[in-house]
Amino acid sequence: MMQRRMLSKEDEVATGGEEMEVRREDQDKINKFSRLHQRETFLEEQLRSKQKDKEDLEEISNELELADEEEMIPYKIGDSFVSLPLVEVQTLLSSSTEKIEQGVSAVEEKLSTVREDMQQLKIALYARFGRSINLET
Repeated sequence: MMQRRMLSKEDEVATGGEEMEVRREDQDKINKFSRLHQRETFLEEQLRSKQKDKEDLEEISNELELADEEEMIPYKIGDSFVSLPLVEVQTLLSSSTEKIEQGVSAVEEKLSTVREDMQQLKIALYARFGRSINLET
């Protein structure tokens, strides 16, 4: 979570002594950083959800390895369940797992790009404002 700390007297004097004017381009960078932070939070949540779905599918696949070959397995398609042969259910689960893995990879890629952009903005904003701005998330 976010940690707050008090500035020491020396830090307060060092940062308060020189008033920095916030230019339009600086404000645009701050706004972009904020939007990227919101997107990062959303993508992290999406990634956790997809990873949980993947784990659930892998667990189901492991459970189905113990099932009997002739047994009909209920498989959820949309809002209803359809009884299908074990082999067909395993094939469907395998393709679902592959789709989720692709989704996880795509979200991880987007998250990496967002974090790189945020890092670049942090560097630029800290170079301009020093300790008078807090971009820690």
